Amino acid sequence: MKDAIYGGINVAVLTAMHADLSPNLDAMAAHASWLLANGANGLGVLGTTGEANSFSAQERMAIVEGLVARGIPAARMMPGTGVSSLTETVALTLHAKAQGCRGVLLLPPFYYKAPSDDGLFAYFDEVAKRVGGGIALYLYNFPQQSAVPFSLALIERLLNAHPGVFKGVKDSSGDYANMKAMIDAFASRGFEVYTGSDEYVQRILAEGGAGCITAAGNANCHWGGIVYAKRTGPEADAAQAMLTATRKAATAAPLIPNLREVIARSTGDAGFRNIRPPHLPLNAAQADAAWAAWVASGAIPLPGLAAKLAAE
Repeated sequence: MKDAIYGGINVAVLTAMHADLSPNLDAMAAHASWLLANGANGLGVLGTTGEANSFSAQERMAIVEGLVARGIPAARMMPGTGVSSLTETVALTLHAKAQGCRGVLLLPPFYYKAPSDDGLFAYFDEVAKRVGGGIALYLYNFPQQSAVPFSLALIERLLNAHPGVFKGVKDSSGDYANMKAMIDAFASRGFEVYTGSDEYVQRILAEGGAGCITAAGNANCHWGGIVYAKRTGPEADAAQAMLTATRKAATAAPLIPNLREVIARSTGDAGFRNIRPPHLPLNAAQADAAWAAWVASGAIPLPGLAAKLAAE
């Protein structure tokens, strides 16, 4: 897809924390900077991987402000702003707009289960009206986590009601047929479809999708950047094979603590293991197994990270 706002490889960024579980903005900004220098086109901050729903609205605003203050371009960030509260979703989205972000990622109101399409339309319609434009709204389809999927009929209603406002979707369902259906139905209208599954990056780009927003990108963005730049050919195929292998490594242990362990070991910064309950750090056996899976994938040492550490 041409002219996608966040076209390319977007990383669902880990939120670095101090030992007291407060955000460590210096470490997070350093990690984000490394990602942008090593294959990432954009940063999905405060998504599932960033443990957004473990932070208050005030903390989330402070994180976005802190990253901007530390030199991370707001235009490269897509903060997660969707929560169950309509007013907090609007407030977080307006804050992201004020900081200079071009788009935000919206979970559905997930606490009440099995809402109707009419109810979901009413929610997102109200969000769009209260935000008042000036920032792109992206839907976050992750039914395994939210238990609230987005139907094609709902997306069409939102596009018709708010042309140019609802710009795309991150699909973390793992269902490629669903991603392809959204591309077929809406890509011609400029609707950007991003896969949340690393194994589909090359395929979704060929189908007319916009790229990816993935957790494993915290460690595999180098190869994602090659796939996005090359698209086809031996180099792109080999890089896609690495994306697929590293996705398997990322899911060899619980995903978020797994990625924290990999970044902690790769940077020497043990603080990356800090995580808010109910998530827990990996135990010693899990940590060794997770690291072994990443080593076996061929990703370790992470490209570009050794040079960054040497420079520091």
